[in-house]
Amino acid sequence: MTDSTPASITYLQLSRRDWIGFYAMLVGLFMAILDIQVVASSLGEIGAGLSTTIEETAWIQASYLTAEVIIIPLTAWLARALSTRTLFALSSGLFTLASLLCGSAWDLNSMIVFRVLQGLAGGMMIPLVFSTIYMIFPPERRAGMIVIVALVANVAPTTGPTLGGWLTQLLSWQWLFYINLLPGAVVTYVIWKTVDIDRPNYALLKQIDILGVILIALFLGPLVYLLEEGPREDWFNSSKMIVVAVTSVVSGILLVWRELSAAHPVVDIRAFRDRNFLIGCTLSFALGIALYGSIYLLPVVLSTVRGFNSLQIGIIMIVIGAFQFISGPIAGQMEKRMDQRVMLALGLSMYTAGFWLFSQSTAEAGFAELFLPQVFHGMAIVICFLPITAIALGTLSSTEVQNASGLYNLMRNLGGAIGLAGINTIIGQRNDLHRERLAETITMARIPVSEAMAAAGEGDREALINLQALVAIVDREARVMTFNDVWLVMAAAIAFGLLLIPFVRKVGQ
Repeated sequence: MTDSTPASITYLQLSRRDWIGFYAMLVGLFMAILDIQVVASSLGEIGAGLSTTIEETAWIQASYLTAEVIIIPLTAWLARALSTRTLFALSSGLFTLASLLCGSAWDLNSMIVFRVLQGLAGGMMIPLVFSTIYMIFPPERRAGMIVIVALVANVAPTTGPTLGGWLTQLLSWQWLFYINLLPGAVVTYVIWKTVDIDRPNYALLKQIDILGVILIALFLGPLVYLLEEGPREDWFNSSKMIVVAVTSVVSGILLVWRELSAAHPVVDIRAFRDRNFLIGCTLSFALGIALYGSIYLLPVVLSTVRGFNSLQIGIIMIVIGAFQFISGPIAGQMEKRMDQRVMLALGLSMYTAGFWLFSQSTAEAGFAELFLPQVFHGMAIVICFLPITAIALGTLSSTEVQNASGLYNLMRNLGGAIGLAGINTIIGQRNDLHRERLAETITMARIPVSEAMAAAGEGDREALINLQALVAIVDREARVMTFNDVWLVMAAAIAFGLLLIPFVRKVGQ
C-alpha cells in the first residue's frame, strides 16, 4: 500500500500483495490458536514420553494459555511501537523456533518453558489479525472478512484434537509441534515481504509503562495459576492459593488505577466505557468458556468413559469442524439479511441446545449419539462469532480498535481459562457426590448383591470378578452423570448471554 494512514485505505486499494500478506496472517492465526488444543487428545502420549502424570501434563496446555493471556493486552502497544509487519514477523519467527524446541523437549520443565515462549508468540499474532481488518477494510467489507477470520479462529481449536490424534498415532507426539516449522517459516518470510499497514513509532519504546507491564503479569499470571491449580489444591484451604489470589487481586486493582492515571498507559481500558464493547467482551468471555471448555471436556468424556484413543476421539470431533465450514457461508448471508442481535440470539440458542443435548449422553454414546449436538455446536460457533465481534469492535473508532482488539481477545482466553478451572472443580465435586449416591443403592437388600457378597466371602473367583465389574459400573455411571452436569452448567453460561442482547446498540446506528 502506498498510503500509510489506515483510515484512508479502502477495499479497492488492496493489491494482490496486500491480500497475500493478509492471508499469511490468517495462517499465523490458525497456527497460534491450533496449538492451544492440538495437544488435547494426546496428553497421555506426551506424558508417557516426558515421564509425567496426566495431572502434570495439564500444564502443557495451561502454560501456553497463561503466556497468551499475559501478552495479548500488550500487543496493541507493541504494534504501535514496532509496526504490524515487524511485530507479526517477529512473533511468527519466535513461534516457529519455540515449536522446534517443544518437539525437542526432554522433560516437563523444559516443555513448559518452551510452551511459554510459544504462547507469547502466538498471543501476539491473534489480536493483530482482528485489528488489521478494521484498519484496512471499510465497514461494508468487514463482515465478510470477519466470517473468514471466524472460521479460522474457531475451526483451529476444534480440529486441534483431530489433527493431534492423527499425528500422534501415525508418527509421534513430537510432530504436534514439528508440523508448525514449514508453514511458520513461510509465514514469517511472506509477512515481512508483503505487509505494509502502518509505520513504527519507536518513541513509544521510551515511554513504556514498565509498572503497567509488571502489574499485568502479576495480575493475569497468578490468576491463571489459581484457576489451573485451585481444584487440585482445594482452593482457599491452601495457604499457597491464598497468597496467589491476594497477589492477583491487589495487582488487578493497582493495574486499573495505573492505566487510568498513566500518561502513556500500556493498555487503554477506557474502551470499556463503550457499552457495546463491554457487552461484546462479556459475550466473548462466555464464548471462551463454551469453546475451550467443550473442546477440553469432550475428549475427556470419550477417553475416560469409552476408552477411546486419540485417533478415535479426533474422528468423532471432526464433526464440529466440518459444520463450522458449512456454516461459514450461511453466517455470511445471515449477517446481510438479519439484525445482528437476532443473529446472536439464534447462535446462542443453538449453542445452548447443543450443550443440553450433550448433557443427555449415556455411557454408550459414540459417533451417532454425539453427531447432532456437535452439529449445533459447530454451527453456533460461527453464527455467534460474527455478531459478537461486530458488536464489540464495530462502534469504536479506527484509532481505538487496535488496543480494543487485544482486550476483546483477552476476554475470550480468560473465559477459556476460567471455564477449564470451573470444569475441573465441578468434576471433582460432583463425581464424588454421584459415586456416593450410586453406591448407596447397592445394598444387601438386593438379592443379586447379597448373593455375590456371600459367594465372594467364600472365595468364589467369578463372584469377585462380578463385584469388581459392579464397582467399575458405578464409577463409570458416576463419571457420566458428572460430565452431564458440566454440560448443563455450560449451557446455562451461554444462555446467560441472551439476557444481554436487549442492551446492545445496533452497529451503524
